[in-house]
Order: sequence, then C-alpha cells, then structure tokens
Amino acid sequence: MPDTSYLDWPFLEPEHRQLKAGLDQWCAENSNLLDPGTGNLDMACRGLVKLLGDAGWLNYSVPRMHADVGPTLDVRSLCLLRETLAYQSGLADFCFAMQGLGSGPVSLFGSQELKRTWLPSVASGDSIAAFALSEKQAGSDVSALTTRADRVGNHYILNGEKTWISNAGTADFYTVFARTGEAPGARGLSAFVVAADTPGLSVSERIDIIAPHPLGTLEFDNCRIPIDQLLGVPGQGFKVAMATLDVFRTTVAAAALGFARRAYDETLTHVLSRELFGAPLAELQMTQASVAQMALDIDTSALLVYRSAWAKDGGQERVTREAAMAKLYSTEQAQQVVDRAVQLFGGLGVTSGQVVERLYREIRSLRIYEGASEVQKVVIARNEYKRFNKNTPNQGK
Repeated sequence: MPDTSYLDWPFLEPEHRQLKAGLDQWCAENSNLLDPGTGNLDMACRGLVKLLGDAGWLNYSVPRMHADVGPTLDVRSLCLLRETLAYQSGLADFCFAMQGLGSGPVSLFGSQELKRTWLPSVASGDSIAAFALSEKQAGSDVSALTTRADRVGNHYILNGEKTWISNAGTADFYTVFARTGEAPGARGLSAFVVAADTPGLSVSERIDIIAPHPLGTLEFDNCRIPIDQLLGVPGQGFKVAMATLDVFRTTVAAAALGFARRAYDETLTHVLSRELFGAPLAELQMTQASVAQMALDIDTSALLVYRSAWAKDGGQERVTREAAMAKLYSTEQAQQVVDRAVQLFGGLGVTSGQVVERLYREIRSLRIYEGASEVQKVVIARNEYKRFNKNTPNQGK
C-alpha cells in the first residue's frame, strides 16, 4: 500500500487531496490503458494524450480561462499528477509532462490569440505540444544557442537545428528558442510558436533511448514565422525559458518521486515474501539498512518537492533555488532507490518485463533533462552567493 501520509502536510490544500484521490481511482480503473506496451510509439503517445485529455487531467496544464481549473498553473497539482502518473506509467507521465512544458511558454507569455489558438486543444488532448530549446552544442548553456531568427518585414526567418526534442515528429506545435541578436549571449534570444506543418520545418532524425518516448532532431530551413507567433517581446527568450522551467522543473522532481515510491513498494512486497536462508529477506540487517535509506530518501525528496511547489503557488516570484534543490536531490536519490530495489530483486531486477527493470531505465534521463544535476549545483551555488551578498552589508569591501 503506497504511503499517503504526506498528503496531510501543510504544503497541500483540501483540493489537492481531492485531486489525488480522484486520480488514484482513475489510474486504478485505467491501469491497462496507461501502459500500452510495445507497438507504434507515436500512436501510443497520441492515445495517452487523448486519454488524459478526455479525463480532464490535462486541464491542469493550462490556466483556467482555457480549461476551467485554476486562474494560473498550480504547481502542487502538477506535481501530484506527475508523481501519481509516474508511479503507474513512465510513458503516461511523459505525455502529461510535455503538454505542460511545451505549452507553458504560451500560458505565461503568449498573446491572447496564441492562447486561444493552442491552449484549449492542449487541454483536450487534441494538440500535442513540444519544447524546442536544446542544440548539439547548447544544452545546459542556453546562451550558446546558434539557431537564428532574422526579422524580415512582418516575419522572422528561422534557420538552424534543435536536437533531443521530446515529441519531435508527433507534436502539432513547438515552442522554439532562437537567436534574434538584440544583445550578446542569453539576452539576444527570442521564443516563437512554430506549427508542425510550417514549410521548412522537418524532423531529420528520430533518436532511440533506453526508456522509449518520441525524441528527435528538428531542422529549420528558411521557415517563415509571422511576427504574431513571437512569445513576449524580442530578446525575451531567455526569460521565457527560465520562467517556464521555474514552474515545471519541480514537476520533474515529482516524477522522480513517483518512480522512487513505486520501486520502494515493489521492494517491500518482494523482501517480505522472499525467503533466504529459511527466513524472509526482510529480516536481514543489510536489507533493513537499504529499506531505511530508501524511506529516508523518499520522504526528504517529497519535502523538497512540495516545499518548492508550495512556494511558487504561494506567490514567490522566483523559485529557481528551491526548484533546483528539489530536482537535484529527488532525481539523484530516486536513482539510488531504484538501484537498491534492483539489487534486492537479484536476477529478477535486471530481467526484461519486471517493474524495477523498467524503472531502472526510466529514472536515468531525469538526472539529465531540464538541467542536468551538475547544472543544478551551479544554479544553487549562484543563488546562495546572491542571497549571502544581499544579506551581508559591505561584503567584499
């Protein structure tokens, strides 16, 4: 039985507990649909997005005026949804997460026309969204982007390449970040909404990874983007990206928490029933040490996740530090929790088709995307320097 005691923590409101209860029931009723198994990956993802949309869960990916859930994106709700879906199905969590991340810049910075065009269909599951930021030489270092968007009259001409793009080839629109040259480095970037059928946009490569989901490389060859597809104002692209990640980075930590909880529950079931040397595996002190560490890591992760989400929902303008801490700790420790689960399962732990074997493949990428663990450490340290200097008069003089 999964631990739900954290739902009583003061970070959450009654409506969040109701959301979790409803989602748990829905997942139990649709467990066979949440894991489509092998087959056409693109079709499986489209089916999952539509399933989530028809059930109303994608309403939480967009603001109220477009889905009748809340006036703004509620990060605690997003975290509960990702944690619960990840517990059930890594692919279902991916499909939910990308609807929010891909459309997040539109929710936060889009014109009313762009919001009306895309957000209702994102919420219904009729349109699939994608977030196109990374390049071969510019992943964590956003300031190194080379994809260009040159202003020509009432259009921008987009040229360049994006890679490691989730939903590449299945998305109906992409949020694309490109250099427009208002200033050097990160200050010279802008963000655009680019429809998938825009002439000059192509998917040049599909990328296979250990936990399959649609991933690929996009090429832009003289794509003409109307000026009204710009998000915010020219030169605001870095702000658009960081504000979006400020919301959704905490949800990555929540997904890691969901994977860890599932690995932990599978482990408890196994060690309490598996006999070794005439007694349950659970009675060995080494097993108890592993179980204790797993429980500690899960609770600590949950505290960091819902602290960050609570701070954002409570009106804290930026939660860059809190979100980085949550993502860093939760993804790293979830990897350790899953690894301990695999070890305690022995040979079964690396057998294809076993839950812990699937989790072992699924958790690995969370330590990389939306800011690798090493980058999160830099983010945390820099925020700590700012905090210290701000609160320490005459520091360094």
